[in-house]
Amino acid sequence: MNFLGSRLPARTARMGALAIALCLSFFSSVAFPANDDATVEIPIETTGGAGLGLATRFEGSLYRDGRRRNDLVPLYVYEGKRVFLEAYRIGLKLQETSSQRLDVFLGYRFEGFPYDRIPASLTGMANRGPGVDLGVSYRYQGEWGTVFGEMLHDAAGGSNGTEMRIGYRHEWSLGKLLLRPQIAYSIRNANLNNFYYGVRPSEATATRPAYMPGGGINSEFGVAASYRLSERWRLLGGVSATRWSQVVRNSPIVDNRLQLAGLVGIAYDFSPGHDAWPDRRPLIVKASYGKATDCDLAKVMLLKCFSTNTIDQTRIQSLELGRPFIERLNGWPLDFVGYVGLLRHDERGLQKNPWQVSAYMKGYYYGFPWSERVRTRLGFGAGISYAERVPFVEMRDQLARGRNSSRLLNYLDPSIDFSVGDLIGVKSMHDTFIGIGVSHRSGIFGTSRLLGNVNGGSNYIYSYLEWRM
Repeated sequence: MNFLGSRLPARTARMGALAIALCLSFFSSVAFPANDDATVEIPIETTGGAGLGLATRFEGSLYRDGRRRNDLVPLYVYEGKRVFLEAYRIGLKLQETSSQRLDVFLGYRFEGFPYDRIPASLTGMANRGPGVDLGVSYRYQGEWGTVFGEMLHDAAGGSNGTEMRIGYRHEWSLGKLLLRPQIAYSIRNANLNNFYYGVRPSEATATRPAYMPGGGINSEFGVAASYRLSERWRLLGGVSATRWSQVVRNSPIVDNRLQLAGLVGIAYDFSPGHDAWPDRRPLIVKASYGKATDCDLAKVMLLKCFSTNTIDQTRIQSLELGRPFIERLNGWPLDFVGYVGLLRHDERGLQKNPWQVSAYMKGYYYGFPWSERVRTRLGFGAGISYAERVPFVEMRDQLARGRNSSRLLNYLDPSIDFSVGDLIGVKSMHDTFIGIGVSHRSGIFGTSRLLGNVNGGSNYIYSYLEWRM
C-alpha cells in the first residue's frame, strides 16, 4: 500500500477530520488563491470564485540515475472568507486584511522515491513516500511586491521533519498575460533531509555508504504565469530551479545538480465576477442511498451495465449541501452548482464503516425538448474525495490486481434527474428533483502522485432526492 493509503497513523486520521471540517465550511464567499510554490501557481486575478482544471507537472529527479517525473495534478481551487483550497493545500485563514494574511493549512509534499521505476541507486532501500505537512503561513503585500514565510512540519509520521520557507515575489500584468516571478529560501532540519536523502546503516552497500546529510538551506527561483484564453478559461504555467544544500548534494543517492521543475495546465474559472450570481442563492440539500457495482463508469453512463449484484453488497448513504455558482451560462440551459457531502460506507461487516467527504463542482444541462413540461437535468460533477479509510471494494479490487490504494482520490458524479413538481403537477415542488447517479472514486489511471498513483477505484449506483431550502 502507498503512503497515503495505508501508512498514515491515527494522528493523521484526526487531520482527516480537520479536512472534513474545512470542506464543510465551503459555503462562504469565494476568491481565487495564490500558491507559494511557483511550479503549481494558479495566479488567476479574479475575485470571488472557484475553479477546476488539470495540469501536467514535470520535475527532474534528484536521485542518482532517476528519470524525469511526469505527474498529472488535478487543480481544485476555492477560497472563502475563512477556508481555502488551492490545488494541494486546504486550510483556514486566521487573519486577513488588504495587505496581510495568516493561514494554517494541511499540504501535500511532492517528495519521495519514484513509485514506478526504482533507480539502481535506491535498490534495496526502504521506501520514502510523499508526505502531508501541517503548516502556518504569513504574507505581507505592498506596491513593491509580496514577502512571505511559512513553517511546515510532517503531520503523517513519516519523516517527522520541519521546514521553514521565506521568500519574495512580484506580479506584472501584460494584457492577457499575468507573470509572477519569485525567489525563496528553504531551511530544512536534519529529520527531513535524512528521511528523503539519507542512507541508513542497514541500507549501506559497497557502492552506497551510510550517510546522514543533516540540516541545510535550499534556494529557489521560479516564474508562474496565467494567460486569459477567454472570459473563463485560463492557460497556466510555471517553471522553477532549485539549488539544494551541499549536505544533500553530497549524498551517495543524489545527483549533484540544479533541480528543474515546471507545470503546464488549463483551468476553468467559476468566478461570479463574470456572470451575475442568482439574486437569491438558496441552500441545496441532497440525500442519497446506493449500492456498489462492478460495472465500469462509462458502461453505466451508456446504460450498458446497471447491476448492483456484487459479492460483498456494500452500500452508501450520503447527505450533501450545495450552492449555485452560475445559472444559464452565456444564456445556455447550463447551470453550475458547488457541493460538499458527507458519506457513510456500509461495509456489511467486512471492515469498520468509514466516513467519506467529497467536494465537487457540478454542471447541469436541461435543454431538452420536453423540459418545459418535465424539467430534466443531465449532470456531471468533478472534484475530490477523502475517505477515513480505503473503502472495502477499492481495497478488494486493488489487492486482486496488485495495485496500491489511497484515501484521497478524484471524484466524479454523473447523474440524471426529473422535477418532482412537474411529474405530479405541484408547482411549489418545481425545484425538487428525484434521480439516479454514480458515485465514482479513482486515481486518474495511476498518473497522479497527489492521488497516490492509484490506477482503479470504485463505483456506487445511487438514487437521490434533492430540494432547495
